[in-house]
Amino acid sequence: MTRPPRTLAVTPGEPAGIGPDLIIQAAQQPRETPLVAIADPALLEQRARQLGLSLALQPWSPDTPETGAGRLSILPVPLAEPVTAGQLNPANAGYVLACLDAAVDGCGDGRFDALVTGPVHKGVINEAGFPFSGHTEYLAAATGTARVVMMLATPGLRVALATTHLALRDVPGAITRDSLTAVLRILHSELRRHFALASPRIKVCGLNPHAGEQGHLGREEIEVITPVLETLRAEEMDLSGPLPADTLFTPAGLAQTDAVLAMYHDQGLPVLKYRGFGQAVNITLGLPFVRTSVDHGTALALAGRGNAEAGSLEYAIQVAIEMVHAARPA
Repeated sequence: MTRPPRTLAVTPGEPAGIGPDLIIQAAQQPRETPLVAIADPALLEQRARQLGLSLALQPWSPDTPETGAGRLSILPVPLAEPVTAGQLNPANAGYVLACLDAAVDGCGDGRFDALVTGPVHKGVINEAGFPFSGHTEYLAAATGTARVVMMLATPGLRVALATTHLALRDVPGAITRDSLTAVLRILHSELRRHFALASPRIKVCGLNPHAGEQGHLGREEIEVITPVLETLRAEEMDLSGPLPADTLFTPAGLAQTDAVLAMYHDQGLPVLKYRGFGQAVNITLGLPFVRTSVDHGTALALAGRGNAEAGSLEYAIQVAIEMVHAARPA
């Protein structure tokens, strides 16, 4: 029996941002891998008219996915209120989360092979009364996954995070032997499973400047990071570190490296985004399905104007397809 084509669910994120624009742009070209937008049909049709782009929506069916230029399958989720491009409305925060919930359900029961997410606006979701710190944490909770790992990738560089959306003052306490061990095991396993790396080479940043300077600038490297690395090396993981981040993120430091583990968000991601902004992807490792996302925000000022760059969404789609095929070859 021939398996149906791999199918990707795509959520636009904040309806007033550029997420709808990007999905409409993505629909302008035919694809071997069908995309299913989980969104309000009226929103996409209105934004397509605003952008001057053709868009023919069809209710999604696994038997007849739309892949032609200007055509898109859709799993409808209704907005609470009409949307004006560029203008946030807390009334639609629940809609954003409902789209994610529908995508999680579809990935969980096998209707979709992966999820690609557009940018959300954390502030307006919180203003509406929903506790929300980001896609990574929300999807972990929605799937009952005890721990996930956030990794961003661009051609030639992958950076995973030991902690995600935390205030800087909370980072040292969040890096424990148990948490760091779990993160490294997930990172190692997912690089093998979804990126076809038989023995991933992972370089691990220190937390403090100069990786603690032998304890003079902090003891986390001595008391937490080094013992974890020694334990996992005994399990035949290829781990280097803890290394000073300022010298690790150089061409010489990144040579012979499959991924870097940074200790906190702004230690590693500014380097990656400088190198690959517009062609980078956010990946959640450890979920029961593949999830990728754009590497940028909602860009409210660009919404509906026709000049949003779709490069990151296209790369997110490409990486999702590659990850699915690596884990489950045709």
